[in-house]
Amino acid sequence: MTNQSDDRIPGADPAETPSGSQPPELVEISELSKKGYQYLKENRVRDAEECFRKILETEPENNYALVGIGDAARKRGIYREAVDSYKKCLVYHPGNNYALFGLADCYKALNQYQMAIEIWEQYLLHDNKNITVLTRVADAYRKVRDFRKSKAIYLRVLEMETDNPYALIGLGHLHYDFKEYKDALQYWQRMVDLQGPAVDIRVLTSIGNCYRKLKQFDRGIPYFEQALDKEPGNFYALFGLADCFRGTGDSAKSLEHWDRILNQDPRNKVILTRAGDAYRALGDYPRATDYYERALNIEFDVYAVLGLAVIARLQGKTDDAIESLRKLIGNDPKNYRLYLELGQCYLAKGDRQKAMDTLADFQRLGIRNPYIQDLVARIQRS
Repeated sequence: MTNQSDDRIPGADPAETPSGSQPPELVEISELSKKGYQYLKENRVRDAEECFRKILETEPENNYALVGIGDAARKRGIYREAVDSYKKCLVYHPGNNYALFGLADCYKALNQYQMAIEIWEQYLLHDNKNITVLTRVADAYRKVRDFRKSKAIYLRVLEMETDNPYALIGLGHLHYDFKEYKDALQYWQRMVDLQGPAVDIRVLTSIGNCYRKLKQFDRGIPYFEQALDKEPGNFYALFGLADCFRGTGDSAKSLEHWDRILNQDPRNKVILTRAGDAYRALGDYPRATDYYERALNIEFDVYAVLGLAVIARLQGKTDDAIESLRKLIGNDPKNYRLYLELGQCYLAKGDRQKAMDTLADFQRLGIRNPYIQDLVARIQRS
């Protein structure tokens, strides 16, 4: 979301050189460079490569051709080849801005963010006011979870260009990544204020997700609905909307959106399990069971098994539920939901002590959980 569409730094094309009165071979090289970069702009990558290779046959150290070969490889997604070409250029022409920019972008594409940062910082030694590069560096620091440096650079961009969209979106992601959802909302909402109906759908779903994380489900719903107006069938909007309705306790509406996802992706076991939960909440145990079993036929899913255990308890098959839950805890000993349900099973059998022992087993793991604490308090008061 935060990456600019520019394939390179805005400015003069590296192949745009004054022709003047030059020797014929230099004129030919200049023309090939211009052609090659024009071909790149037109996405005629093979033609561009042919131009650059002709230059290298005459002048193996030509910086425009070496960068051009790197740019072509980058367009084709062959990042390691591109890295080799940019590095070769930098051997002959240290500090070449275009080679530095391309090399850093390749490292970013290869998820080698620390390497990308080092190269971009070399670029900034020559041009420390380039907003395109600054936002990329901030993005990379965000990827390596350096909150302080990332935020400082995004804010520096905003000082240089008020309301720069890449900095605003990046700051939203940065705060979201560090669970600072209210601060994330501030930056993403600014994008909505600036762009209105034209705002990117991903900004809308990001705002909706902040409200989901804050458990303010009713406030998230309008943003996911706006996203669906823009792109009916968008997975993230459908998922967010279904989860918000689930959070407000409207199981029927949540089920409507889970089923819309399943119409597109019928073998999504996570969504099958969520739909099973909705049917269970609506009291339709046969259909809930069917959805849980369909999920399990795809792959083991702890929440599908948990859902079946809850149904077993609700149908009075408490011993079956207990046996199933004990096995789940053996495989997933830190999942508080399993202890909660096992505690409920023992309470259904009238065994308060075993319920307390089960919850105590979880607390001995050293994990504080409000739902576990609440059930303990309720048992103690009863």
